[in-house]
Amino acid sequence: MADFRSALSSGEFIFFDGAMGTMLQARGLTAGVSPEVWCMSNPEVLQGVHCDYARAGATVLTTNTFGGTSFKLPEGMDVVGFNREMAAAAKRAAVESGREAYVAGSVGPTGHFLRPLGDLEFSELVDAYKEQITGLVEGGIDLVLCETHFDVAELRAAVVAAREVCDLPVGASMTFENGMSLTGSSPEVFVETMLNMGVDFVATNCSAGPEQMVSVVQEMLEFATVPVLVMPNAGLPELDEDGNTVFRLDPESFAAQTKVFAEMGARCLGGCCGTSPDHIAALVAAVADLKAKPVLRESDCFCLTSRSQAVRFGFEHPARIIGERINPTGKKQLIAELQNGQLTSALLFAQEQLDCGAPVLDVNVGAPMVDETVILPELLGKLVSQFPIPLAIDSSNMDAVEAALKIYPASALVNSISGEEGRLERLGPLCKKYGAPFIMLPLTGSKLPVSAKDRIAIIDSMLEKVDGMGIPRRLVIVDVLALAVSSKPEAALACLETVEYCTSIGLPTTIGLSNISFGLPARPLLNGTFLAMAVAKGLSSCIAHPGNPQICETLAAAEVLLGRDENAAQFIAGFSEWKAGSGTVVAGGSVSSSAATTVFEAVVKGDKDAIIALVEKELEKGLEPFAVVNEMLIPAITEVGVKYERKEYFLPQLLRSAETMQHGFSLLRPLLEKDAAATVRPKVIMATVEGDIHDIGKNIVCLMLGNHGFDVVDLGKDVKADTIVDAAAEHDAKIIGLSALMTTTMVRMEDTVALLKERGMDDVKVMVGGAVVTAAFAETIGAHGYSEDAVSAVRVAQSFLEEK
Repeated sequence: MADFRSALSSGEFIFFDGAMGTMLQARGLTAGVSPEVWCMSNPEVLQGVHCDYARAGATVLTTNTFGGTSFKLPEGMDVVGFNREMAAAAKRAAVESGREAYVAGSVGPTGHFLRPLGDLEFSELVDAYKEQITGLVEGGIDLVLCETHFDVAELRAAVVAAREVCDLPVGASMTFENGMSLTGSSPEVFVETMLNMGVDFVATNCSAGPEQMVSVVQEMLEFATVPVLVMPNAGLPELDEDGNTVFRLDPESFAAQTKVFAEMGARCLGGCCGTSPDHIAALVAAVADLKAKPVLRESDCFCLTSRSQAVRFGFEHPARIIGERINPTGKKQLIAELQNGQLTSALLFAQEQLDCGAPVLDVNVGAPMVDETVILPELLGKLVSQFPIPLAIDSSNMDAVEAALKIYPASALVNSISGEEGRLERLGPLCKKYGAPFIMLPLTGSKLPVSAKDRIAIIDSMLEKVDGMGIPRRLVIVDVLALAVSSKPEAALACLETVEYCTSIGLPTTIGLSNISFGLPARPLLNGTFLAMAVAKGLSSCIAHPGNPQICETLAAAEVLLGRDENAAQFIAGFSEWKAGSGTVVAGGSVSSSAATTVFEAVVKGDKDAIIALVEKELEKGLEPFAVVNEMLIPAITEVGVKYERKEYFLPQLLRSAETMQHGFSLLRPLLEKDAAATVRPKVIMATVEGDIHDIGKNIVCLMLGNHGFDVVDLGKDVKADTIVDAAAEHDAKIIGLSALMTTTMVRMEDTVALLKERGMDDVKVMVGGAVVTAAFAETIGAHGYSEDAVSAVRVAQSFLEEK
């Protein structure tokens, strides 16, 4: 067989296998038992499943290692050995089946979030994935498949780990619900981030049947320049009359609906939960009469991403302002704060620029007596948790740049890499490894290249090195190097010629705009005029203050005149009541409210640093602690819930606001507990059911319930029904919340409902939730309520109290 990269570039369809869990269940795996552990004791069953998929026409067999990291395997288990054996089993099955098949090493999520959203360091996660992938490679896999991920930051860590262990092809697959990942990434953000990481193909799997995946796949195909893999479920899980989990979509219907993705342009197809060898065989047959389409978007695009936003640069896109204000130069207060490890002013500068509509913020903490290796990643973590837009990492300290790249969840911009000896050699591979676009500065020594000819020669030389390092040009944007026309009259013309050259070879450009007018009067006039000339030549962006009216006005007008503002819609919206000098950015920005000044605003904005002082201020004014809770904290977290349901907020914002409220409440708790009545809070028992070790969703529900006045008793994960019911009796709790992520464990929820009835505890209400759980399932097992997320869980729990 050809290697898998050759297969990807062959133009032929590639078929992946289907579900593993439901197949193992049908062959003896009992509910609540780890599929990974069970297969170590039943290798012949596992091999039989692989053989059946190969004979059905699957050209890629996926290892049974979805939960194969140290975070999910039983404590003390040999992680490398387990993954090695699972990979070897799939390889043996490929031979035994008599059909040629590749083996994909399955790498799933760990169930933990990276800092600042969670408790894991980037290096911890990378090390865990490296351990798993080492075993997979030793077992003989042909490619790495990072699948069913819901956070682009964790997926990024998995790809980094794969690249550090081997040179095998890597595919990245994300799961979406209603068009978004759990942490608020769109298919566009996911695809662009993974393309920057240099993956060989992108994919989506799980969470829905084929018909529900169409819009997600359309968006992925619009932006992908690599093959796209689609692996839908056989519909959504239901319970049959015997209480077993089933997927209703039969092989022929599944094949007919999944064939649509091949017709749309997907090159790789397979199945997820509920699919079987029969589903894959039907799919192979259904697609037999089709010819695979070429990748729709052939050319790469320079793109920065955050967890929730993608910002493109290039002549066909609006010219962008990269906000320059988080920079200590000339800012004594900012310098003093950074020296003391304080970030208040830096965060205010970020908010100010966001309010002005900046689509990207440059972050620089370089000042005397500031340890950039500590302060830069710390500030970046704060910015990532509070602001949605992409960031630029601006430092001459290469160790600080690497530390910052580890904390950033998506594709940050590195500002900058010059031709100075050793800098490209050190930072270039780091940018490639972490998928970080970078500004290439045509500067090789102490002598500034004044003429366009000299600049272009340096650019060509640096590009040759970039190509030699295997760094994709989609990661390169060129700083055309503004010099002051007051001392170099030809400097502006040299910039314009350099911009024109870069545009002709497909490279986006940027410039530190204010340098051009240094030493001259009426600098805004010169800056604005030069900017208009440069944008006409193809300038993609400028590093400037987004609150500068003349710059904003110039860019807005240029978009109209260059035909990039259709029907002048953005210009009209922003300037219909324009007066000279009052312009604002109208393209590419994301407007937010000003810094929090009230308790309510602090919770809604997730301003954890400000909440304590604001609560203390209300208490000093004489407001009773109960009033702060009932009139400020509770309404604020309720508003956050509304924003979450309207998809204005996503999981990171929800968590940040919930934690902010908890922080404020911690100050009030001792005051409230002076009143005995304040301690009477309705109790809720929370648990992830037996056999299930996933607890992210349950933990978020616990946090939200606590913020809404409930006393939560969290029993953790993998909890037996009798332990749950015993806890309800012990604490006199009238509400139980159950969580499950897997179809193999969701059936354990019924055990608790049945046990409550057996013990006569009919007054205890049970609500259930989790990725695979549905309202129909909840009704079938006799649960009293179903919640699809943490916000609705609060509403369900509150409704139980209203019934009493």
